[in-house]
Amino acid sequence: MTKSLSVLGATGSVGASTLKVIAHSPERYEVNALVAGQNVEALAKACRETNAKRAVIGDASKYDELKDALAGTDVEVSAGRAAVLEAAGQKVDLLVSAMVGAAGLEPTVEGIKAGSNIALANKETMVCAGTIVCGLTEKHGSKLLPMDSEHNAIFQVFEQDDPKAVDKVIVTASGGPFRKSTLDEMRVATPEMALKHPNWSMGQRITIDSASMVNKGLELIEAFHLFPITAEQLDVVVHPQSIVHGMVRYCDGSLLAHMSVPDMCGPIAHCLAWPTRKTAPVADLDLGMIGRLDFEKPDLERFPALSLARRVMEMGDGAGTVFNAADEVAVEAFLGRKIGFLQIPELLEDVLNRLHTQNMLDCSDQLEEILQLDQVARRVANEVIGKMAA
Repeated sequence: MTKSLSVLGATGSVGASTLKVIAHSPERYEVNALVAGQNVEALAKACRETNAKRAVIGDASKYDELKDALAGTDVEVSAGRAAVLEAAGQKVDLLVSAMVGAAGLEPTVEGIKAGSNIALANKETMVCAGTIVCGLTEKHGSKLLPMDSEHNAIFQVFEQDDPKAVDKVIVTASGGPFRKSTLDEMRVATPEMALKHPNWSMGQRITIDSASMVNKGLELIEAFHLFPITAEQLDVVVHPQSIVHGMVRYCDGSLLAHMSVPDMCGPIAHCLAWPTRKTAPVADLDLGMIGRLDFEKPDLERFPALSLARRVMEMGDGAGTVFNAADEVAVEAFLGRKIGFLQIPELLEDVLNRLHTQNMLDCSDQLEEILQLDQVARRVANEVIGKMAA
């Protein structure tokens, strides 16, 4: 059967991999809408290749450029934030949520309200509003399919019918480019050094977050909301080969692990085909060629974001919103050489403490309050950066 789908963040790294999976079996998918932020050329090209019905560019000033790029086609063109939300709210069999950052939260919620199943690559949706999102999926009959490699791996080996049998959920981390670096070396790390991930090809923010392990902290928070487990049941292990993506340990001592080559096309193909499976443009995993798999505990002194993320889980969605917003600002500041690499987790903790002291982390079940807190956290983060740079 043909499956209808829309892709939010169609020109990013996950979006590009999604289009690759679609191209592998084009007869299985009917593309309703492709949504991008600013990349008109890539969006127009993708629409032509997938026969998409609709192209949406988030930057309203690029409407005419997109219209010209798709001249001679039947593709409907629209632009601006309202158009993004409208496209996300059109019911499809599967909405791929791959927009970067908190900007993906509202469109994902619109998709859930429409009753679309969600292939979730935007972890900020759960970090900022996990409680709200889980309530909405139950209300509107939407299914969340984790698309991040780690959460998708856990999803595949988690016994959904018997969650009480689960003892531990283990998220793996590559350790990034600074796995063996000293604190002194990390203190003088440049953006170029932090962007050299040993295994994955990703966007700039997630690559920097991987280097600081903030990304793994975000993933812990996301897993806490996605699976029926407590925070104490979550663990992180460093696995530099990035072959084992997630593990679940059961009460009988069994440890089930998901393994594959480090290629996002794998988890994307799983989500697009769910509840069945299909062939995917992914290389075979040859353990004989790999030879060995290594595991080690994360160093919490060099990567304090992991401990901070556990504190965030205890504090609730408001803390998650602040944690994510401050990180988005911090990564941008680091890439702009306004702060040092080790100042990223320092900034996150500072902003979190400031807003906690002001009793601003208690959010209701209203998305509007989450979005307002996101803006406050960004303002405070920029104020702290100004003092750091002074």
